[in-house]
Amino acid sequence: MTTRMTTLTGTRRALLAGAALASVFLLTACNPGSGAVEDFSGLPVIDEQQEAEGEAEDTEAGGPTEDEVEEGDAEEVPEPTGDEPYVQYLQNGGQLAITIWGSSTCPVVATELLVTAEAGEGNAVKAVLPEPETGPCTADFVPHTTVFWTPVDITTTEPLEVVVGDATVTVPIK
Repeated sequence: MTTRMTTLTGTRRALLAGAALASVFLLTACNPGSGAVEDFSGLPVIDEQQEAEGEAEDTEAGGPTEDEVEEGDAEEVPEPTGDEPYVQYLQNGGQLAITIWGSSTCPVVATELLVTAEAGEGNAVKAVLPEPETGPCTADFVPHTTVFWTPVDITTTEPLEVVVGDATVTVPIK
């Protein structure tokens, strides 16, 4: 009888340990890391079909159609010029793309995205930049984009303040 109870207790412990491990894995999978998903030379390309689907979802949810928006009511998204970093949402707000202009041989690549104020308390993040390279760099001026998962502690329903180096960029509501 003692052997059978020991086996049941051992089985029960193994099941509980497995359930605990599975819970940790699921919670970790839901909270993306702060590191970059990808980085590449150039500007991000917005998938026109995905953008059209996002607009259709907004319209279906009761938002105004393009014809119903009066001139001056629509929020203008500035075109990237290179004067300051360019930040925009990708994947319907699931990712955040940060574009920084500089030398093509020594690009400035953000390495991490840190939440500095959660949603409802400021909705802000800071892009961590590495120390500038000390070697020779070409004198060209090109964009380099780094993509991050949008942190779970911020929201796309409030403007997002993004600090990149000495610049602060406001990303409009998605």
